[in-house]
Amino acid sequence: MVSVPRPRTATYDDYLALPDDQRAELIDGVLYLMSGPKGRHVRAASNLGAQLGFRFGLSDGPSGDNPGGWWILSEPEVHLRLDRRVVRPDLAGWDRERMPAPPVDNHKFTVIPDWICEVLSPSTAGKDNIVKMPKYREAGVQWAWIVDPVAQRVDVFRAGDGEWEEKGGFEGAIVARIPPFDAVEIDLGPLWG
Repeated sequence: MVSVPRPRTATYDDYLALPDDQRAELIDGVLYLMSGPKGRHVRAASNLGAQLGFRFGLSDGPSGDNPGGWWILSEPEVHLRLDRRVVRPDLAGWDRERMPAPPVDNHKFTVIPDWICEVLSPSTAGKDNIVKMPKYREAGVQWAWIVDPVAQRVDVFRAGDGEWEEKGGFEGAIVARIPPFDAVEIDLGPLWG
């Protein structure tokens, strides 16, 4: 019988040793290296982040037509399990009652987000859907959006009893109220270009 060596389990130290310009995630001992996002991905994530950040992320509470009350951040280093499950969702949101302020002198976000958004790319779609979505649910994330710039679609999921429950799909260049941000209308047209 020939023994096959087991691959070495990656650690948070391996993650930290990567060059600053290398995007990566660490999930249960597997280090996932990611290339930079392409234009379609960047456009969708940036536009969505700007709309949500402006309407929800600029104040503690309501101000004019803006509900406020959230932190909406781009690619934060979220620790679903400290130094073991380290992910970088394209966007993440925290209710300010649960996280009064983001970390100031630390890059680790250890408070689990209330909402995450993954913008699919051909190179990350499988990992986002198959590997990360169950880990988000297990960690306690309550809302998840999967944005597909090619299909021009936003799929919305809410944490259910041990699984994600689909709460709707929004397709094309429409203006819609999308939970958990349904206090305002979100224009999806700019996401698709």
